[in-house]
Amino acid sequence: MSAPTLRPPSDPAAPSRPAPTPLRPSGLTWTVLRLHRAALLVWVAALLVAGALMTWLYVIGPGARAAVVPCATPPTDGLPDCATLRAIHTDENYGVGLDLVATALSYLMLPVAAWAGAALIGRELESGTAQLAWTQSVTPVRWLAAKLAVPAVLLTAGTTTAVVLHTVARRDGNGPLAGAWYDPEVYASTGPVTVAYALAGLALGALAGLVLRKALPAAGAAFAVTLALSYLMQALRPSLWPTTTMTGRTALDLPPDVLVLEHGVVTSDGRRIGNDLACVGSETQAQIRACMKNSRLSDFWATVHPESHFWPLQLVESGVLLAVAGAAVAVAFTVLRRRTA
Repeated sequence: MSAPTLRPPSDPAAPSRPAPTPLRPSGLTWTVLRLHRAALLVWVAALLVAGALMTWLYVIGPGARAAVVPCATPPTDGLPDCATLRAIHTDENYGVGLDLVATALSYLMLPVAAWAGAALIGRELESGTAQLAWTQSVTPVRWLAAKLAVPAVLLTAGTTTAVVLHTVARRDGNGPLAGAWYDPEVYASTGPVTVAYALAGLALGALAGLVLRKALPAAGAAFAVTLALSYLMQALRPSLWPTTTMTGRTALDLPPDVLVLEHGVVTSDGRRIGNDLACVGSETQAQIRACMKNSRLSDFWATVHPESHFWPLQLVESGVLLAVAGAAVAVAFTVLRRRTA
């Protein structure tokens, strides 16, 4: 038999190898997630519901669009058989579902701002939780940075996903069902402005919480200011990008995907008059010329935003909103430094 192998005794002074830690957020990030886990669960649940709804809308979209095209029973002249189309309420469900998602995304900034003012900042300052954290080797600046960064990342990721799904669900949609690109709620829910509005709401809510230091007043103030910002941007939207002027018959028969800002006629002496009804009933070139001669008109004109202006308008408005968010964050840090100097 071989002699047993003797192992040297372990040195108690030798440093022990640390146990592996699970991969999860730590420090202030983990604290923010734990403290506001209810809001996180609501956000995740809302995204799951919205994703399921938009997936369903994408599935029924072709049938809904087919339900509003001309049909015949039996099918004749290339028209589809009406009996093969979806139920009569399919197109209504499709349009209602799209409107519901568009409304939720368009006004997402309002609950975000109210939550940021009340729960994220105002309640912690009111209850003293923030002051307690500042005594645990966490500086006020780091505290506020974590409070803003964690929800900003979650809002950006979730809202971007929702916007992409919403845009896909509206694919090949026509105006009566999906709405025109320039409709306020469609415009505010199908591009980067949706994310920019959410971040602006977060920043304005945090600023309101720091200034008022109470949950309910901060929630109300953040809600009101963010709502005013949305109405202001909606009013300024047509002027964020240079318009296009159309003349002639093109200005008389504008396509439905054009946002018309002004529409009128040019008189024989060169004056522009805003008149939407002049020679509207004329169909042929001869009727148009006769109408113009009798009305002493020389041309038609229209100031419009074509569909090609969608992305320039979106990018400019997003830039303005992000600038508002950046300014609100800068003011918030300034207020915090002055109060905790």
